[in-house]
Order: sequence, then C-alpha cells, then structure tokens
Amino acid sequence: MTEPMSPPTVHPVPYHAQWASPELVEAIVRSELDAAEDPLWRAYGAESREEYAWWSWRLCGVACLRMALEHWQGSAPTAMELARECVAAGAYVRRGDGLDGLIYAPFAAYAQERWGLKAVARPHLPLAELRRLIETGGLLLLSVHPSIRELAPSPERRGGHLVLAVGATEDALVFHNPSGFKGRSQEYVRIAWAELDRFYAGRGVALGPGTGRPEH
Repeated sequence: MTEPMSPPTVHPVPYHAQWASPELVEAIVRSELDAAEDPLWRAYGAESREEYAWWSWRLCGVACLRMALEHWQGSAPTAMELARECVAAGAYVRRGDGLDGLIYAPFAAYAQERWGLKAVARPHLPLAELRRLIETGGLLLLSVHPSIRELAPSPERRGGHLVLAVGATEDALVFHNPSGFKGRSQEYVRIAWAELDRFYAGRGVALGPGTGRPEH
C-alpha cells in the first residue's frame, strides 16, 4: 500500500510588499517609475521621498518580518521603524552608499529579544527541511534569487533576495514575495520543489510564534 499524502499546510499570513504600494512594484522594478514617486511613501515611515526610495529597494527582510508580526501578534510597525531598529541591532550595516544585510544572526537575536519570536539563523537550511518546519507552525525567511518572481529559466546565481515561506504541499512551496508583481507573484505563490532549487541559496531564518511580544 502507498502511504497517504500529507494534507497541505498554508498559514493565513497577511502580505506586505517591500514598497508601500504593492500595485506599483512591477513598474518600479522595471524602472518605469522611480520609487520616490510612490504616492504612499509616507506610510513607510520615511522622513522624505529620497529616504523611502533608497531603503525600499533593500527591505525585503523587513517586509517579511512585518508579515510574521502581523500574523502572530496582530500588528507591525512601519518598515522604516523596523529598519532603524535592525541597524541598531547590527542586522543591517551602512557602508557609504551601500548596505550590508540582512545579517541573519543579529537579526534572529533582534527578533527574539525585541518581539518575543522564536528565531534561528540557518546559514545551512536544506530544501528537505522546509516542509517540516512549516508544518510545525513556522514561517521561513528564505534566500532566493529575485528572478523567482518570473520563474527565470536560468538565474545568474542563487540568493540575493528574501521571501517568506508560508506554506507547503507535496508538490510545492508556498511563499509571499515582497518584490513580486501584483496579481502574479506576490501572495501565496506556489513553486514546485524541483524548480525552487535553482533559485534557493540553501539558507535563511526560521521563525516561530514564541511567547508573544515582550514588554518594553
């Protein structure tokens, strides 16, 4: 007898793009619209259009954290509030006009200490472990190539962008993509396990609900 297939596990996680207007992501990514022209830039918590435009290209990890916080705790701060806290925690490091990060270990420590989440930096996170972690209630920040949004046949490398894995089935991983395109590759995107391999860098951060938001 063959073993019965496990039922799919898909967590009902709210979606956030890494830009303030999800419907404008495609135009921004394709350089048809400057991010500074996003009419909702103030909702990001930025002090100026220029600050918003600079940070919005870099905060895929913060968008993932906002989704996780809303899922488990019902609300989340603005992207810029979280970004500033991540800089203070060493999860992002400003270097001139550039930014190093998201740096997994200090980010995981920050997520635990500031938000009461279970958070484990996983510099080696095999594909075979992903479904089990999701089935036991976890969400996963996974390093993938950004061209996963269009299932590029030959990405130039693995990694470089973070998505939030929110579900798993026998055949596919289910994820929210902060830089996905509206109506096609933002929410509850499914990618076959065999296809995921060419984008996935084999690392990320495993998140769990923990004990709730600590008092400050």
